[in-house]
Amino acid sequence: MAGGAADPLVVVLGASGFIGSAVVAEFAGRPVRLRLVGRRLAPPPDAAAVSEVRAVDLSAPGTVARAVTDADVVIHLVARIDSGVAWRAAEEDPTAARVNVDLTHRLIAALAAAHRPPGAPPPVVVFAGSASQAGLAGRLRGDEPDCPNTVYARQKLAAELALKEATARGTVHGVSLRLPTVYGVSPGPFGSGVVAAMVQRALAGQPLTVWRGGAGERDLLHVRDAARAFVAAVEHARELSGRHWLVGTGRPVVVADLFRAVARAAAARTGRPPVPVLEVDPPASATAADALGMSVDSSAFRSITGWRPRVPLGRALDELVAAVSERRESEPRSS
Repeated sequence: MAGGAADPLVVVLGASGFIGSAVVAEFAGRPVRLRLVGRRLAPPPDAAAVSEVRAVDLSAPGTVARAVTDADVVIHLVARIDSGVAWRAAEEDPTAARVNVDLTHRLIAALAAAHRPPGAPPPVVVFAGSASQAGLAGRLRGDEPDCPNTVYARQKLAAELALKEATARGTVHGVSLRLPTVYGVSPGPFGSGVVAAMVQRALAGQPLTVWRGGAGERDLLHVRDAARAFVAAVEHARELSGRHWLVGTGRPVVVADLFRAVARAAAARTGRPPVPVLEVDPPASATAADALGMSVDSSAFRSITGWRPRVPLGRALDELVAAVSERRESEPRSS
């Protein structure tokens, strides 16, 4: 059902991105008004709930305040990931903190300065955090001391702490969802993570490489399940306010097994034999973050919201292979 004038205004920052476009699709059929904010935006096909589309550069002065004017809910999905991998972008780009940290401070300041009717509750802000903020291997429960070991994880933690402090002051109801590796097909761009990269290599007939040992594990969360988690966080914001929450499947996949599954899915699409999965030595640029294996225990978040991951890995890989293959086939071939 489309949102009416009295329905809450949900502002999605980063609405054109991989996760953002999935979040927009999840909210589109709900009784809300949507304001989509991003660098490159067009109204989605199902635009019934969309009130506004704003294609803006949020790093420009004053744009954040204008973007969140009158917002009841803000979904903060903006991160500096231009080099393809979020944590590596932060390592390589000294300006990444302007997006990964400073934007959150500007958002909080804008909401603090906004006029709200007497007695109106603070706006809800749901922030996309990262499971890597803990900096630990093994099974994460959400109560571990944070020991971030990459620039990106430290920046995410700094932004999250600012949101928690603003919640303690009563400025917002802040909720941080710490996500593991997110993959799959969303209405927007393909994700730039390891799963999409391996699918592209497999379809191109190239071998997939896993670092020697190949025993590292990853908790993989489908982008549609991630989007449903953001909606659930909004619906239960009062109970979740002021804390971070882990959101994942709790069923980690060995990286070598994942790559072999990608190879099989690509082979089923192309009709060729599966590409080999080869062990290689880690590159000199590898960091501790690359070697971490983790699984995410979402039981605390689930107990409050009822959220559950729904998309099975096998079906998701088939979907992703089909989508990447169709895009490859539609691209013009160089002569």
